[in-house]
Amino acid sequence: MNATSFDSASEAGHGRATHPETGAGAPDPGRIVLLTTSHRVAPGLLSWPAWQALHAADRVLCADGAHPQLPYLREAGIPVEEASPAAEELIDECTGGRTVVVVATGEGEPALTDGLARLAGSGRLRMPELELLPASYDLPGARLLDLVQVMDRIRAECPWSSRQTHQGLAKYGIEEAYELVEAIEDGDRDELREELGDVLLQVVFHARIAEEDPDAPFSIDDVAATIVAKLIHRHPHVFGEETASTPEEVKEHWLRTKAQEKRRTSVTEGIPLHQPGLALAAKLASRVRTAGLDVPPPPGEGIGYELLTLAIRAEAEGVDPEAALRAAARAYRDAVRAAEEVGA
Repeated sequence: MNATSFDSASEAGHGRATHPETGAGAPDPGRIVLLTTSHRVAPGLLSWPAWQALHAADRVLCADGAHPQLPYLREAGIPVEEASPAAEELIDECTGGRTVVVVATGEGEPALTDGLARLAGSGRLRMPELELLPASYDLPGARLLDLVQVMDRIRAECPWSSRQTHQGLAKYGIEEAYELVEAIEDGDRDELREELGDVLLQVVFHARIAEEDPDAPFSIDDVAATIVAKLIHRHPHVFGEETASTPEEVKEHWLRTKAQEKRRTSVTEGIPLHQPGLALAAKLASRVRTAGLDVPPPPGEGIGYELLTLAIRAEAEGVDPEAALRAAARAYRDAVRAAEEVGA
């Protein structure tokens, strides 16, 4: 139904009231309900107040005939008219105490709401009651669905992204991880939020590529399901009957269940040997200490063995040797810049 047919239906119903009276005997101006929904929630899953408003309405309008909610509303016995009335037309339709529900499109009906605001500010019309009624809500994490959808389209339509492989993207994962660490150490909240997004993109991108594997495909849902199952299994003190009151006990649970899952014969198994040297040494020292082993550094001479000893000592004292070295390196950078300014 277009705007013209909306006018005709309105006039046939009860006549136009373009300039309603404002005195004590003026007719009830009625009610306009702007019903908003989230595309991140399955269509038809609406709140009870939304269903009440829809069933009680004199008319239900929607400008988008392809709105995903319409089939479910009609299945529930609610007649929805495809119409996009102007603000003043909608006010006329409500005259006499009628209620009109407008099912908002994805853009939120800005032209209609702006028009209603202008009329309300003019003071020349008696305005109906205006209500914004959210009919469905995003749950925490719902925006991740947007990211998956955007990634699907980029993978299909972008000449660069459509050709990427796990191997080709590997370097970007390393770069983004380091940029995230830098944002954390700098204490920049805006940068932290952005870098977390960049790391998340790497996960979603790799999962999207994995869907196309001819032999062993998996999706982002499979990735999420795997980590959820792992977290539940490795937190028996949260989801099971175990108890843990200290971080150390939690770590013991984690390592024990991890060893059972992986069936490892050595505490060193699973440690990535290609990580930075100080981090590698600290990780080895952590595994040794947690396992209750007494393994001193191997005898040897040279800077490598000295750094190994320092890394083991740092881990024992609760210091991340990589972070400590980066902090010292930044201080050294500042000293270099200060010296350059003096010599300039």
